[in-house]
Amino acid sequence: MLDLIIRGGDVVTPQGVAKGDVAIKGETIAAVAAPGALAHSEATRVIDAAGKIVMPGGIDPHVHMAHPFMTPDGNTLYTQGPDRVGMAALWGGTTTLIDFAYATADRSVQKGIEARDAQFAPKSCCDWAYHLMLGSEPPHTQMGELAEAIQAGYPTIKIFTTNIWPHRTGRMVDFGDIWEVFKVLAQQGGLGVIHAEDNDIVMHMYAKLIREGRVGYENLAEVHNTLSEDLSFRRVIRLAESVPGTALYMMHVSAATGVAAIREARAKGLPIYGESLHQYMLHTAEDYKLPNGQIYHTYPSLKSADDQKALWEGTRMGAINCVATDELCCTLREKTMGRRIDDTTGGNSGVEPRRGVMYTEMVIRRGYALSRFVDLVSTNPAKIMGLYPRKGAIAAGSDADLTILDPARRGKVRAEDLHESDYTPWEGHDIFAWPVVTVLRGKVMVENGRFLGREGGGQYLKRKIASEIIAGPML
Repeated sequence: MLDLIIRGGDVVTPQGVAKGDVAIKGETIAAVAAPGALAHSEATRVIDAAGKIVMPGGIDPHVHMAHPFMTPDGNTLYTQGPDRVGMAALWGGTTTLIDFAYATADRSVQKGIEARDAQFAPKSCCDWAYHLMLGSEPPHTQMGELAEAIQAGYPTIKIFTTNIWPHRTGRMVDFGDIWEVFKVLAQQGGLGVIHAEDNDIVMHMYAKLIREGRVGYENLAEVHNTLSEDLSFRRVIRLAESVPGTALYMMHVSAATGVAAIREARAKGLPIYGESLHQYMLHTAEDYKLPNGQIYHTYPSLKSADDQKALWEGTRMGAINCVATDELCCTLREKTMGRRIDDTTGGNSGVEPRRGVMYTEMVIRRGYALSRFVDLVSTNPAKIMGLYPRKGAIAAGSDADLTILDPARRGKVRAEDLHESDYTPWEGHDIFAWPVVTVLRGKVMVENGRFLGREGGGQYLKRKIASEIIAGPML
């Protein structure tokens, strides 16, 4: 006896899009069948998806939950955690989030993982995983710990090449240490996830603009600029090239220079993958001039319309493989407290509207194939991050993580309809479809305006990067 049949929708599978029925037993997909091939009597419950789109649950490979951030007066606040953000993700059709566990110099990698587990396991509404985030000057003993962690199912390591702000320390990893990390990645089959900006250029521009009195946040694009992205991307990629077997995922690509660096590396056969954010793809530095323009910001900065055009082209040509959020869920007051180039909070509340907004922008406004949209918000993150085919696919044996998208649900994004914060940077944005049902491992979590999930209902996902991802630019 099946537990659930989702009947008659346009089902997005690894083979394409076709009308069909999805059969679920327990936590996994039992079969994908032709419409009507499965009788109602074969399942405990049937959901009618006629006229709707059935796709794999979304995967956001870049979020920050229960994450510390500093206010302009020097206080430390924390973003909303996996209870609130996980709930919002499920409302928006996303079933898996990848956050960060902090591998600092003063504690072991395992202790960093355990500290995050204590925050997440009792609270997370959806499934999750961690990237291991390195701090400055990692002790040499940490390299062995990283190797062990990769083999234990924590295969992605986050590295910053800048401290981002002039008064911040502890984030930037020197290139000698990055070189040593790349050796570990290559030997153990891991993946480097990189925040790449040229620290010299960034800090030079902070000093220059502060000296000139141009300290308003509307000048952020001059600090975190396209030259910085160009220099750092190429330096990081060249270092990876010198360590055969090093695979990289370049986070939050914001500029045409970053797209070009990835494209050229992939043309040489290097296993380099790119991520952009829906902030960069739909907003430019001009939006800093709007009221509360800080709400559109994350690090690196928004760029020009030409950079935005290059990001869209990158999604078509393979340099941009995923669209993530850099989720950082705080209140509007907290997000807009900083008004200077050196105190504006990055990240924003984006995990819930991501699928509805990007469906509208990709499929409706730009004519992307439905399967390409699913690749960018679900399947590719699963493949790159070592979750496929457990996640990111509607196929027999995969986890029954599904979203039913209703193309008849039209309107505009409104903060009052969302479940993350008291604001959204997408306020008033047109929507031409919206998730109406979300299923996580066979359980209906959201259905027609009701949240049916619970805190602690998610699972941690240990991962292994596929050899094809490391061998060359697979996607």
